[in-house]
Amino acid sequence: MKKIILLFAGIAFLLSSCVQEQSLDESKSQDHLIMSTLWYQRSSEMKALYYQSFNWAKLRVEMDVTNNPSKSKKAVVVDIDETMLNNSPFETNCINTGKSYTKESWSNWTSMENAKALPGAVEFSKYAQSQGVEVFYISNRNVEEFDVTLKNLQKEKFAFADSVHLLLKTTTSTKTARRDLVKENYEIILLIGDNMGDFSEIFEDRSNNYGFELIDKNKDKFGDRFIVLPNPMYGSWEKAVLDYKKDLSNEEKYDLRKSKLIGY
Repeated sequence: MKKIILLFAGIAFLLSSCVQEQSLDESKSQDHLIMSTLWYQRSSEMKALYYQSFNWAKLRVEMDVTNNPSKSKKAVVVDIDETMLNNSPFETNCINTGKSYTKESWSNWTSMENAKALPGAVEFSKYAQSQGVEVFYISNRNVEEFDVTLKNLQKEKFAFADSVHLLLKTTTSTKTARRDLVKENYEIILLIGDNMGDFSEIFEDRSNNYGFELIDKNKDKFGDRFIVLPNPMYGSWEKAVLDYKKDLSNEEKYDLRKSKLIGY
């Protein structure tokens, strides 16, 4: 009888250990975000890069206004998330809960209207306004988030934070149609974003060597027409790293990420 009791106790212990191990694995499933989110929130380099980028953006606006007088109205197109507004607290929540992005969790975050302006972003929008250049916010936030997004931009005191200058996603994440809508009445002199799709649809396919060749072919446009901001936390680049596979387990994602590292 004692042997049977000990046997059941042993089985119960093993099952408990397995459940605990699985639970721990789930709770740490977003730990790959820790270093990138820490860098984004705590490194002075991040802040310096944003100031550097927006300082250069001001110079580009000044140069265009001065050297390229035109009867056409001029505009700058900017992305919102990790370009003008800081959503890294959302990534922190993913880490703390062990749960990845979902539409519901993202909507819960944006509904708070609490994303803070990134370094130099507000100042740039106001500088562009002072030069007679309008700023259009083209984001892949869903159109259902229009009101909360607009209120958040207004709360942070961005120039041109109004319903005319805010263009969110309706049916497609490709931004070409929305950029073309701006082009109907404006000359776009500069595009600013943290993801290659913020600049042109040609960069969206990264299936061929992560899209590196396309970047090389268009290298003269960076710092001239395109200004890229740093975002190591997430982006379209992840799809190529994960071989465009969906419904991967945490272990499979871990293995793919690790396999794509370049070592010696």
